[in-house]
Amino acid sequence: MATAAHPAADAGEESMIILQSLLCLLREKNVLNRADIEELCAKVERRAMGVVEGPLPCCEKAASAAMADMQQVTSYIGQRYGGKHARPR
Repeated sequence: MATAAHPAADAGEESMIILQSLLCLLREKNVLNRADIEELCAKVERRAMGVVEGPLPCCEKAASAAMADMQQVTSYIGQRYGGKHARPR
């Protein structure tokens, strides 16, 4: 969402900031545990690899970028908030 104050603002970057903040907030409130976040990361990774046929098509380049971003968020949240690792399947 480019605004008058920041005409060059990138809508994608703003969305990432909001989503990253939301994931951290949900983890802080114990709505999401570390295993949930790791599961989300795995789903993003599968989508980037084209393994999942989702109802929403996505660009391969965007999916790969999302995978890298999700891995960074997962790593940060794991270090910051700790918690149990992924549940055994």
